[in-house]
Amino acid sequence: MSIYNIEVTKANGEVTNLEEFKGKVLLIVNTATKCGYTPQYESLQEIYEKYQSNGFEILDFPSNQFLGQAPGSIENINEFCQLNFGTQFTLYDKIKVNTKNAHPLYQFLKENGPDEVILKNNQLVPTGKPKNKISWNFTKFLIDRNGNILYRFAPKVEPNQIITYLEELL
Repeated sequence: MSIYNIEVTKANGEVTNLEEFKGKVLLIVNTATKCGYTPQYESLQEIYEKYQSNGFEILDFPSNQFLGQAPGSIENINEFCQLNFGTQFTLYDKIKVNTKNAHPLYQFLKENGPDEVILKNNQLVPTGKPKNKISWNFTKFLIDRNGNILYRFAPKVEPNQIITYLEELL
């Protein structure tokens, strides 16, 4: 099984798989609109605009599993993101990222991805959090052009802090 075979539902209800992103560098993020990390949408959009023409895509998967911080319909979330942050990257339907009912994509990411890291003095440092659980909203998975999950950044890692790792893959 590869990441490209996993079925996902876009915000508009279209069911597809990730095959369309084969050959691109991906940043997959579980998001929320009422979270302390919600302002990260701004820098996500900035790096998307800067690197999208180089084969970079951001896949946004809202999740309401952390203190109900992604309330409302997917239409409400989409409107909020576009009005407040001008987001243009692909928004998907709300999903679960933890528990036995976690979306297959997040089951795959947790099973096949590396341990969560933070950046300390420009060094990757493992957080020590369990690999089989997403710690919070705005956990970021960076995936190379071949579908390999290379990095799992903790929520507090700002999107602009991962640019060095992104540029290496582009």
